[in-house]
Amino acid sequence: MNNKAINYKIPIDQREIKRPLFIMLSIFALLSFSVYYLEISFIEMMMGLPNFVMFFFQKFFPPNAENLQHYIPAVIDTLGYAVISTYISTIIAFILGILISENTNKFKTLQVVTRGFVSILRNIPFIIWGALLVYIFGIGGIVGVFALILVTVGFLSKSYAESIDEISGDKLEALRANGSSYLQILFHGVIPEFIPAWINWTLFAFEINVRASVVLGLVGAGGIGVLIDTNINLFKYGEAITIIAVVVIIILLTELVTNSIRKRFV
Repeated sequence: MNNKAINYKIPIDQREIKRPLFIMLSIFALLSFSVYYLEISFIEMMMGLPNFVMFFFQKFFPPNAENLQHYIPAVIDTLGYAVISTYISTIIAFILGILISENTNKFKTLQVVTRGFVSILRNIPFIIWGALLVYIFGIGGIVGVFALILVTVGFLSKSYAESIDEISGDKLEALRANGSSYLQILFHGVIPEFIPAWINWTLFAFEINVRASVVLGLVGAGGIGVLIDTNINLFKYGEAITIIAVVVIIILLTELVTNSIRKRFV
């Protein structure tokens, strides 16, 4: 008995082929328009790269660490801004997250208003908040803290709300069916399930705030970023690269600590 090979032809959907091709062509067209509109020359960029490398190594090296001990107060300021802003933002964002989430707020109008307010805070970059607040209040650390709080509240509120929405509604419905009050549902149903996400998002926000507090210093909001800006303006490139190295170490240590906490509790 001869076994005849049976060829199965899998039908090819032309739309599945055309869709990725259309997306790729659209991205390429957008890239081409951006390059043309901004008059960017990649040839000039490549030709200028050696000059940049030479300038960097000639001016910024060797590092000057003579005043390293003087950077410690600025480092403490930077970390302090991140700690204070994250702590305050966590409290405010939790309240706003409850108001945004459908699991904890059934009033649609209040949801929409709160979500709109949070969107405004979230979509304005922290550097713009910092520049505006410096213009209004003047140079100082409180400006950096305030700017970080505004942005972090927007970021955490949305993140908290999404995490609360992911909590199983069956457990909450069971609590409601048993006659539990709103606070009982919140403390016995929502918060216990929300704690791992709360820890994760809060640690992530703290990492972002450490980096952001450095950048905010460049606009006069205090912290170690002020030292970087000052030394570059005074052509003290050796000290500037030393401060940048300190910033990198701070960020790496922050990530190490937060990852350790995350692995332990999340």
